[in-house]
Amino acid sequence: MNVLGIIASGVAALFITVALAKGARRAALRPHAPDEPGGRASRAAVLRRTGGATVVLGVGTAAGGALWLGAADGSAGSVAGLLAGAGIVAALGLVHDLKPFRAALRLPVQAAAAVLVVCLAGLSPAAGVLAVLWIVLVANAFALLDHADGLLTTVGLVTAAGLLACAVLGGDPALTLLPATLVAGLAGFLLHNWHPARLRLGASGAQFTGFALAASGALIQAAAPSGRAAWAALPVLATVALADTALVLISRRRAARSLLRDTDDHIAHRLRRVRVTVPGAAVLLGLWAAVPVTTATLVYAELLHPAFLLLPPAGSVAAVFALLRIPAYSPPRTSPSRTAARRTTAPTTGAAIPSAASAPGATGPAPGKGEPSGTARTAAGHPTVPPPPTGRSAAGVAAERS
Repeated sequence: MNVLGIIASGVAALFITVALAKGARRAALRPHAPDEPGGRASRAAVLRRTGGATVVLGVGTAAGGALWLGAADGSAGSVAGLLAGAGIVAALGLVHDLKPFRAALRLPVQAAAAVLVVCLAGLSPAAGVLAVLWIVLVANAFALLDHADGLLTTVGLVTAAGLLACAVLGGDPALTLLPATLVAGLAGFLLHNWHPARLRLGASGAQFTGFALAASGALIQAAAPSGRAAWAALPVLATVALADTALVLISRRRAARSLLRDTDDHIAHRLRRVRVTVPGAAVLLGLWAAVPVTTATLVYAELLHPAFLLLPPAGSVAAVFALLRIPAYSPPRTSPSRTAARRTTAPTTGAAIPSAASAPGATGPAPGKGEPSGTARTAAGHPTVPPPPTGRSAAGVAAERS
């Protein structure tokens, strides 16, 4: 595949994605889209959530058209398997966008799509097993980045650009087809996905993007010349996605929370808690992704020593531990103890505290009610208050008075 074919495929993916996304945005922003009965989401909300289908259609149409025109040459099987696997995962994600289901049900389908890619690429059994595990892991790691406006689109755009550069340096032009169209498609979709996002990638676009990036990296690594440090360079491209996944798993494990239940504990959520804006979080993660992508590309091109590949993962590990110090979960609500609740709700027993009957305006109890018989009273009818005991007899008191 020549350079003009790559450029033409990218331009086609860009225009198709922009046109489809613009149409979906207009349909989503119509003011007469009422809410569905039964508390279901409105049509506008569904259209915004399924906006990633425009990326799938734009990239798939451009890459498929180039493949049909014979642009892939001898690697048509590998590219066709990659497109087919990504399309299967995207279709499953679209079903999830329309009717959500458990995330664990996606793993068998993703594994089957990865096996299809590996089989059509003709990898050895050992390399095929490693490639399947890598594709499933990295695809889900990238999909988890779709938790803020423009985040996955930005990181995916930077990662796809690095894969495109590595594919060009690797000497297999056919493997540049999907990264080139993915760069163009994500760039066109970013116009509508930047904060405030009018369209979202959703499960369909996120799963398609993650699977395409992971599978492209695996195939480029398998087709790389033996002299290049591809075994170490290409995995570094997924540093940000893997760091976010590690952050989530560690924090949920520490808090004794479910590992599969998604909450606001990702990188962008923690950055928001330290007053970083949503666009600022997307820019920061894009720059974070650019560091390992640039390093891996230079090492792959044999312009840097492979030892430099240790720097991005080490920095990402330090960043993960720093982000763990930012609280992600609200403190549990403290309920009053049973003893305290019993004290506040139980009726008062025992002798009641007498009211200040001698206070101005106070009304004492009626005679004969609540008083022992024989109580001395004054002329006004109030009970007399005996003097406090002094320890002296009545005769002594009378002698003092006389």
